[in-house]
Amino acid sequence: MYCLKQYLIKMKVIWEKKVDRQLSKIPDYIQKKFMAWALAIEKEGIRVLRKSPGFHDEPLKGQRSGQRSIRLSKAYRAIYIETRDGRIELIEVIEVSKHEY
Repeated sequence: MYCLKQYLIKMKVIWEKKVDRQLSKIPDYIQKKFMAWALAIEKEGIRVLRKSPGFHDEPLKGQRSGQRSIRLSKAYRAIYIETRDGRIELIEVIEVSKHEY
């Protein structure tokens, strides 16, 4: 019998003051959805959350190659990168902004 805990990877979501400023300028319901996403990553892990269609997690192309985005609403996106530090996966949020169409 295998212990599942040894295969689970601890996850942490971080962001800089720039993201805090961006969050303070957007509607409350978008802020709440962002916080729900961050908490869900730390609880369930990014692999599980990517399977959920609610955030529409997708890799970016072009100048943003290597980054990913989630959909917070039709207009707002959070852009992040995923790094590995030993057995800890770090999700670093780069920006939260209104998506240009």
